[in-house]
Amino acid sequence: MMLAAIALAPGLALGSFLNVVAARVPLRRSIVSPGSACMSCGHELAWYENLPLLSYVALRGRCRSCGAHIALRYPAVELAAALLVAGCVWKFGLHLETAIAVVFCLVLVAISAIDVEHRVIPNRIVLPAAAFVLIAQTAVKPSPEWAIAALGASGVLFLAALVNPAGLGMGDVKLALLLGAMLGRTVPIAIFLGMVAALVPALVLFARHGAKARKMGIPLGPFLALGAVVALFAGHPILHTYLQY
Repeated sequence: MMLAAIALAPGLALGSFLNVVAARVPLRRSIVSPGSACMSCGHELAWYENLPLLSYVALRGRCRSCGAHIALRYPAVELAAALLVAGCVWKFGLHLETAIAVVFCLVLVAISAIDVEHRVIPNRIVLPAAAFVLIAQTAVKPSPEWAIAALGASGVLFLAALVNPAGLGMGDVKLALLLGAMLGRTVPIAIFLGMVAALVPALVLFARHGAKARKMGIPLGPFLALGAVVALFAGHPILHTYLQY
């Protein structure tokens, strides 16, 4: 528990970096330079304006230079990253498996932030992450399970995308490849929970807009990511309970 608490600080720092990734990758800008700046006026942030969570609170969610509103996504990403890094350390301890899980979770946070704002899951993130996770999982726990699950999960969503291209995109198919590579036999739990969670905003849209809601897409990536996190931390007990009953 103490190690998990200590992991919160680097998790916050990684979350701050993920905000840079989420803001720049969809625009095809470098994530290395220039330094962090206000997206509205270009004001380069001082170190005390770039402290995870604290700066957002101190600045009351606004740029110190131009007063533009800072999206709630920024502290949300930082907090999510910190909690997930700490959760991985708590769940898996100090092992190589923890490092793989941390990379997996951080990629999910970045993809979710981008998908919510831009309705896209960038190949530049999801494909290298899927390759890394598949190789790492196979090296740490040698088994064809990871490759089979990756191909199976992406194959199922690919068929679903062919049937309903308006509801599923190829980005979701590639995300399923990543989920399968990490989760193995518990990936169906992630996909099922993600789909069920996505029903909530879909039903809200249908209640508000009726038949017009069919043309209003919702980003599926964050919901698949949510299901993946649940499967990562509790997938095996859930699967065991399901098979038992």
